[in-house]
Amino acid sequence: MPGTSRTYTFLGPAGTFTEAALLQVPDALQAVRIPASNVNAALGEVRDGAADAAMVPIENSVEGGVTATLDAIAAGQELRIIREVLVPISFVLVARPGVRVEDVRRVSTHGHAWAQCRLWMDQNMPHAEYVPGSSTAAAALGLLEEDCHYDAAICAPLVASTHEGLSVLAEDIGDNPAAVTRFILVSRPAALPPRTGADKTTVVVPLPEDRPGALMEILDQFASRGVNLSRIESRPTGQYLGHYFFSIDADGHAGEARVADALAGLHRISPGTRFLGSYARADKQETPVPAHTSDAAFAAAQSWVESILAAESFAGESGSGASPTA
Repeated sequence: MPGTSRTYTFLGPAGTFTEAALLQVPDALQAVRIPASNVNAALGEVRDGAADAAMVPIENSVEGGVTATLDAIAAGQELRIIREVLVPISFVLVARPGVRVEDVRRVSTHGHAWAQCRLWMDQNMPHAEYVPGSSTAAAALGLLEEDCHYDAAICAPLVASTHEGLSVLAEDIGDNPAAVTRFILVSRPAALPPRTGADKTTVVVPLPEDRPGALMEILDQFASRGVNLSRIESRPTGQYLGHYFFSIDADGHAGEARVADALAGLHRISPGTRFLGSYARADKQETPVPAHTSDAAFAAAQSWVESILAAESFAGESGSGASPTA
């Protein structure tokens, strides 16, 4: 119904970097926002129809791909990526009031946050033990619980500033001040977002056969059509040891002839290929397209082949009516 508020879910609780990414979506402030305890739960809300879309992290400039997301969207009911968002990342170390840095023995946070603060921790708190948390915000809010089994948490500055009972022990503890995390907005399959000239296409390609040259055959589908890859990661399918799929980001949109032709080539050699969407790049960086891989070049080549086939057909028809010679 027109005017009905949309429902979004995100990796929660409130105050995560994922919620900050979601708030960059134009209608998110007016939408119903539901925090989820993990990526699978967030995507499950979309698959079940309880939410229109989910915002989840997929890649970090320091640590690489978020495996929980890569695995969750590669299996189960198909989903589509409809938007990506980039969020600069900074971290603070928080604890209950009265706790000093020298008192801290155990620190909780999300695994990617820990990886991005590892050098700072080694230099300033080398004896601190890492306690995995489902998110940075969840780790920080856990400190407010009576039975908390750790002493401090690494989280976003926003969490510390909006929750009483959290004291900041150290600021800007990230090892890379330019760190950025990429988030994706995922919905059920629908019409593709329009081409912008600065687009990205994501696919999951199972390795059809473990043999020499199998990966090269997959990569050739892109290279031979002038399609650049901005990310490729291998992940185990979980079926058996040595069985993998590849999660791939390609520059371009499925509406472009060169990308569509590459997708067709992938499907021919790996019929289990899963298309996860074509969507606008968050950085708006346009993709240069060589003249010989442009839509016009593909159309001209197709017309040329059709003209050959049409001429052959005409010649065959003409020949069939000729009088036999003595």
